[in-house]
Amino acid sequence: MGYTAYPQDEAKRLGYNNLMYPNEHFSPETAQELYSMYFDELQYCTEAGFDGVMINEHHNNPLCMMPSVNVIGSVLASRTKQGKIVFLGNVLPIHENPLRIAEEIAMIDILSGGRVVCGFVRGIGQEAWPPTPTRSTTRERFDEAHNVIVDAWTKPGPFRHEGKHYHYRVVNPWVMPLQKPHPPIWIPGVASPESVIWAAKHQYPYVALAPPLQLLSDIYQLYQNTAEADGWSPTPQHRGYAVRVNVADTDEKAYEEGKNFYWQLGTSFGVTPNHWLAPPGYLTRAASTGPREQARRAVQTAVPGGPVLPYDDAQETYQIVTGNPDTVIKKMKHLIDIIDPGYVIFWGREGPMSHDVAVRSIDLMTQEVIPALREYEAQREE
Repeated sequence: MGYTAYPQDEAKRLGYNNLMYPNEHFSPETAQELYSMYFDELQYCTEAGFDGVMINEHHNNPLCMMPSVNVIGSVLASRTKQGKIVFLGNVLPIHENPLRIAEEIAMIDILSGGRVVCGFVRGIGQEAWPPTPTRSTTRERFDEAHNVIVDAWTKPGPFRHEGKHYHYRVVNPWVMPLQKPHPPIWIPGVASPESVIWAAKHQYPYVALAPPLQLLSDIYQLYQNTAEADGWSPTPQHRGYAVRVNVADTDEKAYEEGKNFYWQLGTSFGVTPNHWLAPPGYLTRAASTGPREQARRAVQTAVPGGPVLPYDDAQETYQIVTGNPDTVIKKMKHLIDIIDPGYVIFWGREGPMSHDVAVRSIDLMTQEVIPALREYEAQREE
């Protein structure tokens, strides 16, 4: 749900378009029109043939007008009648009361008829800037907040929680999720080894957020190794992949429409100074110097704050997939062969893409691409 109406030239002059970009450029009236369009598209996805819709949360950034994924999810619980509502997800470290998150998600799970898939995220670096005490403790706050939420859903109350960051004399939420023991939990990320390992140790699906193609096998090998060391074997249902996709009637048209993924000064997340993206204490030494991070930087991937990756290079590394239905099916089969994911998330709309273009892509996906991929079995090389 990008806010596309801010002055691009001013952002280029400043050299950034988030965190410190003046919010005087925000128009509530324009946002109201955009929200209406986005909700119409998400509702149409559930009616046209998608298994569900994914929503996310970001702060201080025109990329995303969803500073509360739970508010957006509650609207979708009312507007849609079928399909999963996937939260990817609540930014746990910035919250001072994770028990409220547990209550809100439980409410939405009930209101939706048990359609919530719950994702938890640590957030991108710039989201740790406003609440300054959290920058060096985001991972431990994430871990403890997760524990508070899961305990609230699964342990009979009342009970007491005394942790390092959160203290509750009484944990006894009255509203509990419809799904038992709780809604499915997915963990999204780009390439951080700690996040991959954490997801594997909790046996949660790890959803790779459009990393370069050459990093995929390495990411899921780390997941596999961690799981096997803990005595269990992952299945495809533990692997997910989010990929930017635009489908049009011709390859040429899709190629041009795919450039909408580059609307924020060259990458989907805009331009962010490195010290905003990775404030002191946000990345561990292992994460900042590890092979995955080095490889990510080497290809100048289109991730938050990354350098501008040439559009054709983004196509080469499968960070953006465009084409007519046959072309997209072929490309997606190649991706499926590499990781055999149980879940594929189509990041199908971005930036100034028109409503008509988005809807046509939805139609081609649901009528041609998705049916072909449902029938396809991965041809993985062992």
